Formats: sequence, C-alpha cells, structure tokens
Amino acid sequence: MRQETVRIKQETNAKRFSIMNPIRYMLREQRIPCLLIGIAIPALLFNVSIPLPSSLQVEQIYDSLPITDSTLIPRRIAYEVHAKGSYNINIGGRIPLGLKTKSQRVLVTGGAGFVGSHLVDRLLARGDSVIVVDNFFTGRKDNLLHHLRNPRFELMRHDVVEPLLLEVDQIYHLACPASPILNKNRDHKTNVVGTLNMLGLAKRINARFLLTSTSEVYGDPLEHPQVETYWGNVNPIGVRSCYDEGKRVAETLTMDYHRGLNIEVRIARIFNTYGPRMCLDDGRVVSNFVAQALRKEPMTVYGDGLQTRSFQYVSDLVEGLMRLMEGEHVGPFNLGNPSEFTILELAKVVQETIDPNARIEFRPNTEDDPHKRKPDISRAKELLGWKPSVSLREGLPLMVSDFRHRLFGDQKYPISSV
Repeated sequence: MRQETVRIKQETNAKRFSIMNPIRYMLREQRIPCLLIGIAIPALLFNVSIPLPSSLQVEQIYDSLPITDSTLIPRRIAYEVHAKGSYNINIGGRIPLGLKTKSQRVLVTGGAGFVGSHLVDRLLARGDSVIVVDNFFTGRKDNLLHHLRNPRFELMRHDVVEPLLLEVDQIYHLACPASPILNKNRDHKTNVVGTLNMLGLAKRINARFLLTSTSEVYGDPLEHPQVETYWGNVNPIGVRSCYDEGKRVAETLTMDYHRGLNIEVRIARIFNTYGPRMCLDDGRVVSNFVAQALRKEPMTVYGDGLQTRSFQYVSDLVEGLMRLMEGEHVGPFNLGNPSEFTILELAKVVQETIDPNARIEFRPNTEDDPHKRKPDISRAKELLGWKPSVSLREGLPLMVSDFRHRLFGDQKYPISSV
C-alpha cells in the first residue's frame, strides 16, 4: 500500500514538472517579451497610413511604366508604383477623400462608358465590389478589360429600360448617351423608363441612388453663371429637348421617390467633361477638335465660336460624384469647372497642344445651341468640399495621348485619369 502511494506521488510530481518546465523556461529565457514584441511590430506596420498621390500624379506614373500590354494590369496598381517602377502593395493605405472605409457593393449603370469606366476604376481601387450594367450602345468593353480578372468586378450586358434585380448598397445611375449625335434616338426611354427601373430597384433593396443629370437642364440660360436654384430656359419641342427634358424628368422622378418613398437619393448636374476614353466621333466639341486635329482635318466651329463652355477633366468629376454619394446632401449639385472658354479659345488650346497649323472651319450654328454655360459651384465647395483641380492645359494632353493611341496605334499606352 505504501509503495502504491509513493508511486502515485512520483507520477503526480512528474506531471507537475512537465507542465511547469516550459513556463520556467519562458520566464528564464525572457520569451514572453519577445512574443509581445513580435505581435506588436506587424500590428504597427499594418496600421501605418501611406498618403496616396493625386489623380494627376497617378496618370503620370502610370504613363511612365514600361508596360507592353497594359490592358492586363489594373489601374489600381498605379497607386502602388514607386518611382523606380517596382510594385509595392499598399495594404494599409488610407482611402482618399476621407470616404467610408467599409467595403460597399456598388452598381454602376453605363459603367463601360467614358465617365462610368473611370468611376469603376476609383471604386475598385477603394476596395468596393462593383457590378457594371451596360448595353454597349456607346460604352466600350475595352474601357474595362483591365478589371476582368478582378474578383470584385462583374460586367453584365443589360439595358436599363428592362427591369433588373440585384443586391447592392449603392447605385450610380450614369446610363444615357450624352452624345448630341446619338442621344436623339433613345434618351427618352433611358431617362424615363431606365431611371424608373433603377429607382424601383433602390426602393426594393434600400440602396442609395445617385442620378447623373446634366447642365443641359438649364437649356440656353438667361442667368450666368448658373446656380442650382435656376429653373432653366429649355425649348420642350426642340431638337435637343429629348436629352434636356429627359434629364429634367429624371430629376423629377428622383425627387418624387425621395419625398414620397423616403429613398436616399443624390443628384449631380454635370457640365462639359473631357478626358481619355471619350468616344472619338460622338459630336462633343472637345473630342471633335482633338480627333480632327490629329487626323489633319479642319476643326469645325459652329456659329461664330463666341459661345462659351466650361471644361472639367474626368478625374475631377469622379471625385465630385464620390463625394456626393458618400455625403449627406441630396442636391442637386453643379459639378463642373468654372473656368470659362469660348469655342474659339478652346480651338486655340487644341492647336497649341497638337498642331499650331491646324485649320479652323466655320459652319452654321445648330438649333438651340446655348450661348453661355458656366457653373456656379459654391454649393459643392461648401457642402462637399469639392472643387476641380486639373486645368484644361493640364488635362488636354492626357486626352490627346489616348486619342493618338486609339487612332494610330502608338505603342505608348493611353493615359487613364483615375
């Protein structure tokens, strides 16, 4: 009996020793401080915020990269490039604009188009999941090729005049041909039926809805510059009325859903915008002049060329749209560059950028062409903290590089804006 008791005590002491031995070892060799330091260092590194470059700096960096097939490299990598051309993934980088850090699921209608594709670039770079819906009437798949391998990106061929059911947090409704040549045939359906469908979707899934309206709601304005409270001067039966009145109806529907059904909505009134990925021959003045000058054709000026416009670079517009969506104000907000140019002055800037010997050809003016167009952006400055930062002389060469590549196949990859 005594021997059995001794044996049990010895086994108990052996177990206690086996448990306490590692603890004594860690205390003796100071392993606990080393363990804590090992945890603290990665935590510190992953929480360091690295400021991102501006959109214009990103464009210049991206253009300098030695890339032979840039369509396979996402635009977001431009934010991760060092001056020597090497890549460094910035996992803990701070999101620009002070936007919400929570990843969103975002629907962009017309996302294969000029503005939409640049917006998609920014949303994906921010870490959101993006669904693009486009019928490719004016949008181009080439604008989105660099995202096809991104698991957070989806592309659907769909016309918004047909109902759609998806689960998203935000809806950017950009679908609508803005070309004065193309928008006469289907704008009424896109602006009315398409907007109704997207508002209905926002209602069903409780998503925030942003409508991209236009400065054309002001028509040929009698106030200058135009403020958001100005009701406009629009010919309801003119050749431009399909687009002008269509957008006015879209604004009405959006506000009705907001007031009557408590849907979260935002309204942006976009002024003339230019940049890479514009359609080459869509009839808009900047793309017309650039394409004509590059082709050695005379630049076509309608009327006397003294009518004025304001031109904003696409990255500035995308910044404004994102600030509006993430903000707490419904709008409408004018988003445009208040620097005003006559059409002749624009032609001179294009000559300086492309060919000083480019000719100008005058033709009769089109019907209902606005004489003056300039946004008052005081409201956007105050409530959104937004103002354009890229001047016409800074942004136009970036657009020219893109057009030159698409027209003549230069090896230099066209610069994107975002």
